[in-house]
Amino acid sequence: MPDASPHDPPRVAVLADSDTRWKWGAHTARRLVPGAAPQGYLLRGRATPTARQLAETGTGADQVREITAAGFLTELGRGTHQVLVLACVGGTVQALLHALADVWKGNDRRPVVVTGYVGVVYEKLTDGLLLRHGADVVLANSPYDLRRFRAVYEGVRADASAVTECALPFLGGERYRPPAPGTRPHRVVFAVQPSVPGSRADRSYLLERAMAHARRHPDREVIVKLRSRPGEQTTHVEELPYQRLAERAGDRRPGNFSLAYGNMGEVLDTTDLLVTVSSTAALESLHRGIPTAVLTDLGIREPLGNHYFTGSGCFASWDELDAGHRPEPDPAWLADQGLAADPEAAWGPARDRLAALLDAPRPALTPYYTRRTAPGYLPGILARHDTAAPAGSHRLLRQAARATYRTAAQRIAPIIRRWGQL
Repeated sequence: MPDASPHDPPRVAVLADSDTRWKWGAHTARRLVPGAAPQGYLLRGRATPTARQLAETGTGADQVREITAAGFLTELGRGTHQVLVLACVGGTVQALLHALADVWKGNDRRPVVVTGYVGVVYEKLTDGLLLRHGADVVLANSPYDLRRFRAVYEGVRADASAVTECALPFLGGERYRPPAPGTRPHRVVFAVQPSVPGSRADRSYLLERAMAHARRHPDREVIVKLRSRPGEQTTHVEELPYQRLAERAGDRRPGNFSLAYGNMGEVLDTTDLLVTVSSTAALESLHRGIPTAVLTDLGIREPLGNHYFTGSGCFASWDELDAGHRPEPDPAWLADQGLAADPEAAWGPARDRLAALLDAPRPALTPYYTRRTAPGYLPGILARHDTAAPAGSHRLLRQAARATYRTAAQRIAPIIRRWGQL
């Protein structure tokens, strides 16, 4: 595999499987390799983003194309990249690590593989981390995540050396300054999420409270920042779009209330109060010093993800916001979340690790999960993500899939016989 010229940045490929993961992957590539123009690949599947969704990520998606997993393995086998950023769900990362280990077998100049989490890690910490184990660099978005990630790997006797501290790659923008009197209305933005909360009643309640806040404060603009249009797919499935709920409100929608799309960074440029349940937008807002409220109306609960903000000082209810309360974030919590440091400086350790890896021969990819360590778990993951790789590559996936199907058939057959169907 030819290495890049000493005067050129390493060539970087990014594989993503949704709009938010593309945003993270593209920004990560540019933070990790300044000056790079990453080649983007979108894994064909349920959450493949539309051109509109890509445009809203603010990443510049000129060099992005849709691809199958098999096609991607073929691309990577050509040896035109030095760095690969896997911005995918954990199971996909695990399957690709096994596939790429087979494709690159015996190649000590293979690309450096980088992966991580898109934002707030409030669920599936252990599962997600072990599915990402085997990458050369597992990025931790903050000092808090660095401690947690290393503790998980060390706690199961897995190599933790890949865990590397950085910061969320899309942090940035101008520090918040209240608008001068008379320049524009005070703007409250409610950043919604596709799947949190999940019930119609809870989503209707939050929409009603946002409209009520607009009625109570007619001098303000209240904007519901939407993630996707109906029919578009996101990282998490949105079964009850706020657009549909807002349509039912009809004439009850006040004139200073509206729905909006757009790049979150640009929306935050004119936001005076960011309200959310647990969106990563809260971290972007806090980094810029924008007053930020994490709602408690539906409780502080793990299924909502807002428990992650315990200790932040940001919890508030709509009643409190209606009365004029503005949460004050805790400086120590902000620092531990990587929200107080210069984002560029925070990427120093990751860049140093990448440089060291690029300068030395790379060993084979060795994920923690193997047929020996997880014989009842790994085959199912590989079967669900069977890449149908070209002949001569990725035998493990195909073998695991066949073994899983055989096992399933063996277990089901006696049940069917008992019901007299065979």
